Amino acid sequence: MYRFTWCRVTPRRWLPHAWLLALALSIALPAGAAQPDPGAPTAGPKRPRIGLVLSGGGARGYAHIGVLKALEEMHIPVDCIASTSMGAVVGGLYASGMSAAELEARLLHTNLSDIVFDRNERAQLPQALREDDIQYPIGISAGYGDGKLKLPSGLVQGNRLLALLQNWTGQFPANISFDQLPIPFRAVATDLGNGEPVVLARGSLPLAIRASVAVPGLFAPVKVGGRTLVDGGLVSNLPVQLARDMGADIIIAVNIASPLDDPATLASPAAVTQQMITILTNQNVAAQKALLGARDILLEPQLGQLSFTDFSRAGDGVQGGWAAAHDAASRLAALSLPAAAWQDYLAARKPGPVLAAHTPIDAIEIHTHGRVPPSYVRQYLGLHEGDTYDAGALNRNLAQLSTTGDFESVTQELVSEDGRNVLKVEAQEKSWGPHFLLAGFGVSTTFNGQGGFNLQLGHRYPWITQSGLEWRNDIVLGSNQAKWHTELRQPVFDRQGFYIAPYAEYKRKRVDLFSDSAAADSTVPLTAVRVDTAMAGMDLGVPIGRLGEFRAGMNYQQVRYAAAYSLTPARGRLFPTGYVRQPTVRAQLTIDQLDDSLFPRKGYYLFAINQLALGGTDNRYNDVRGKALWATSYGRHTFNLAAEGALTYGDHRGDNTLTGGLGFTLGGFQHLSAYSPDQFSGNYLLYGRMTYLNDLREFILPGLRTTVVGVSLEAGDVWLRRKNFGTGPYKSSASLFIGGNSVIGPLYFGFAAAPQGVWNLYLQLGRVF
Repeated sequence: MYRFTWCRVTPRRWLPHAWLLALALSIALPAGAAQPDPGAPTAGPKRPRIGLVLSGGGARGYAHIGVLKALEEMHIPVDCIASTSMGAVVGGLYASGMSAAELEARLLHTNLSDIVFDRNERAQLPQALREDDIQYPIGISAGYGDGKLKLPSGLVQGNRLLALLQNWTGQFPANISFDQLPIPFRAVATDLGNGEPVVLARGSLPLAIRASVAVPGLFAPVKVGGRTLVDGGLVSNLPVQLARDMGADIIIAVNIASPLDDPATLASPAAVTQQMITILTNQNVAAQKALLGARDILLEPQLGQLSFTDFSRAGDGVQGGWAAAHDAASRLAALSLPAAAWQDYLAARKPGPVLAAHTPIDAIEIHTHGRVPPSYVRQYLGLHEGDTYDAGALNRNLAQLSTTGDFESVTQELVSEDGRNVLKVEAQEKSWGPHFLLAGFGVSTTFNGQGGFNLQLGHRYPWITQSGLEWRNDIVLGSNQAKWHTELRQPVFDRQGFYIAPYAEYKRKRVDLFSDSAAADSTVPLTAVRVDTAMAGMDLGVPIGRLGEFRAGMNYQQVRYAAAYSLTPARGRLFPTGYVRQPTVRAQLTIDQLDDSLFPRKGYYLFAINQLALGGTDNRYNDVRGKALWATSYGRHTFNLAAEGALTYGDHRGDNTLTGGLGFTLGGFQHLSAYSPDQFSGNYLLYGRMTYLNDLREFILPGLRTTVVGVSLEAGDVWLRRKNFGTGPYKSSASLFIGGNSVIGPLYFGFAAAPQGVWNLYLQLGRVF
């Protein structure tokens, strides 16, 4: 290689320098080299460099795929891509070497709504999280630490989106220059610390895309290179100047930003906030559009009412983008390549430095940034030094880690350092801990002066020690009951999911007792009985894969009960006053494969518990309870079947007395809905329910995320004496209701009727079953 240093030459010294230049050229040119022929035809003008600019816009970004399809159909090359937010998702994947057809096939066959919003399949969650999901339907994460209440920095952590991007671009090392991709690429993000735009030009391609798409308040920010980054749409949603800086001569800009809503339709603070963000975004888009020149082309697809979050209408978005490009076909035609030149362009788009098919992992570095030890994370990797790097398999293993509920984000990347391939795993613990709070709320009324409420509060304090010790507290405060359950869970046997759990519980409840009659005039309670239960014990918990868990152990319990009042003293024998003290052996099985704990559309649930007393024969009782639910759906139609059974046995005080915690009860919403809550009580219980739900997709009640109309048929009964157990006739009830999912749990309003003129109007907020 030769290096020339040019200097300024004066006319008087021209000849010596000319001689030196001639000598240098004679050395540099090989002997016999052909000299230019002045008569030879000159090469044609160089093709202009075309830059593609893709804006953000959430689900409206599917239009970018339609534009890419049209450009490929017209043989229009793309030499560089500058993008923001959803534009970075489409643009980054296209720059990685995917064709428009492959990109469309992958995105349209992926439930991007679940991916973007981190919705994990519920059946794959650990049983502890499914347990909390049923008990605490208010899905707002909150925590306590450093002397203050905390909330997550985003409603969505974006783990599933990042894993998907890693799976699809796993061939690239995590420290690549984006100029080395098949198409040079840039993504724009915003520095949350100073509000400045950040151009991501090298490093991890999936992480750069994830940072660009981090909509404030919705997605958690991303840390890249020591900077906290959020959505680039705040500063440059249509980065025209960036494409120009990348050397683009002609720019094709695609703007899919959401239009402003009519102020009259802004019915919530969230809607007003979104409108404000749209205003700010549109302002920087207008500034960038002003930079477009006469040769540049602006495409603004007509996407109608396709919203920022409507990922279910992917086909509409693709079609809208394709149509917008074809509407500009007359201008785009000037950029089209002949068939041969187009094939040459495609052949030249080969990936730059990619990982070999069997790249070995020379070293593994794990950083947990908190109290969770790296050894815990390593259990989930499923690999060791020397194993082959497989991004897809690794992300599947880390997906299980991210669903444990311990981490805010879990990322992995393979980088080359000093000639070694180093796998780096970052597992960021939740920033809003270390104490985590849960909540649930329920209200029930029958519009006849009867009703009640329950407030549920939960506290979780995980990883008290590096061995994984967790403290769990559950409190119920209600009109008819109060309970506090406290429990420690200590992992054992070095097996994921196995634990021992010492616990203590105190519960007080009031049980209304009614006449045995099922007639309409029997809905006034004859008396109320207060039951106080205290227990302490220890269980061993054993996971059953991801199906559920089995718990078994021993406890000591004391039950006291006394009648609050009695209107009919002659019936006093049914309203005992006394206590039970007994050690017991308890076994509990939970299988939970429902897709949704509130309105399940598919799956099944089984809960069974058996308690065997070890006390004296004159002062003990045994009981067994079980309930099951099965759900299936066909389109918008859902059917589910529920069953419940319970019995008390081994009590030697006779068959005419309610035992234990005053036996078992029926009555109330979805538990013989036409009757008062807990109207029927006994030592033996059988109950069944069949429910049909229709998803009203075109009709959403205010405040509900979904609206359903349903019909249920119920039958069941309770019996005091063993000899009558299972004999008919059974009590029955039918109900018609409308309901849906609200931010604080399921809401139902309905009408129920039963034989003998019994009917009921009810309003129910909170979980049932």
